[in-house]
Amino acid sequence: MGGLTKNIGSSSTKNLKGPIDRSLVKRVLICRPNHRLGNQLLLTPLVQEISETFPNCKIDLFTKGNLAPILFQNYETVDRIISLPKKHFKQLPLYLLAWTKIKKRKYDLVINVDKNSSSGRISTKLARGTFKFFGNEEEEVSEKPTDHEHLAKYSIYNLRKYLSKSEITPAGEIPSLNLKLDEQEIAQGKKIVQDLVKNEKRTLSIFTYATGNKCYSKDWWSEFYKKLKKEFNAYNIIEILPVENISQIDFQAPAFYSKDIREITSVIANTEVFIGADSGMMHLASASQTPTFGLFSVTRMNKYEPYGNKSLGINTNETGMEEIIELVKTILSTDTP
Repeated sequence: MGGLTKNIGSSSTKNLKGPIDRSLVKRVLICRPNHRLGNQLLLTPLVQEISETFPNCKIDLFTKGNLAPILFQNYETVDRIISLPKKHFKQLPLYLLAWTKIKKRKYDLVINVDKNSSSGRISTKLARGTFKFFGNEEEEVSEKPTDHEHLAKYSIYNLRKYLSKSEITPAGEIPSLNLKLDEQEIAQGKKIVQDLVKNEKRTLSIFTYATGNKCYSKDWWSEFYKKLKKEFNAYNIIEILPVENISQIDFQAPAFYSKDIREITSVIANTEVFIGADSGMMHLASASQTPTFGLFSVTRMNKYEPYGNKSLGINTNETGMEEIIELVKTILSTDTP
C-alpha cells in the first residue's frame, strides 16, 4: 500500500492556488487513522496548534478504534470524531461508512499527520478541502529544525512553514502532549496515590513493561529498581501496571492497575516523575504534564521521545543506570516544593 499511495498528494503546497486567509479557516480535518494509543496522543500538540492559530475553527478527527473520544473529551475545539473500526474486515459496513463520512463536509484545511500512512494519504485525498497537507511538505524545506522528525512535531513544522507564506506566524514552542485533565480527575488521582502510599512523601512512578523488544528484562528492572529505592529513599515509588497486569519487578512496589486511560493519567499526574520504556504508557505520562523519562534501546528516539515539561528521552545503549538516576535527581532538585 505504501508503494501504491506514496505519490498521492506529492508536493501539495506547490499546487495550492493562493495563501491561507486565517479568518476563513472555520473547519479543519486531521487524518490519523491509526488505533495505537501513543499515535493518537501524539495528535494532541497539532490540535492545540490549530486551535491557537485558528481560534474560530472546529476540528474533526479521522482516526481508528475507540480511543479518540476518550483522549479528546476535554478539547472544546474538537467537534466530530470519525473512527474506522479497529478490525475492519470483521466490521466492513462500519468501515465503509466511516470513509463516506469524510466526504459529507467541506473543509477549509485537511491535514495528513503521517506521510508514510497509506490510509492517511488516501483520506486526505478523498476529503473535500480547500487546502490540503499530505505530510511531505518538509521535502520542500531546505533548513529543517533538528527535531523535525518527531512524530508530534513535523506536521506542525510543515503547517508553520506554509502559514509563514501567508504572513501567519504562530508564536511559541511546539505544544506538548496534553490530555487536558480537569480538576476533578486530578483530585481523584491524588486520592488514589494517597491510598496506595499512605504517607505524605512525594512519589515517583515507574512502568516496567513494554511490547516486544522494547521491553527491558526482569534482571534490568530488578537492578534499576534497587538503585532507585536506595537513591530516592525519601520518596515513594509506585508501579503503573499495563493492561496485561505484568510486573517486571514482580510487584515489589505498590502497584496501580486500571483500564481507564484518564484515571491512569490522573495518577501519573500526581507523581513527581515517570520512568518507563517507549510505549503508549510513556506518551500517556507525557500527556499528564509530568516530567517523563522515556527509555529507548531499539526504537528511534528522535521520532518518539517525550518532550516538554522537563521530559527527556534516554538511549540506554549509551546511558547507564547511574547516569539516569543523576538525570532524575537534576529534575527533582529544580522542582522542590
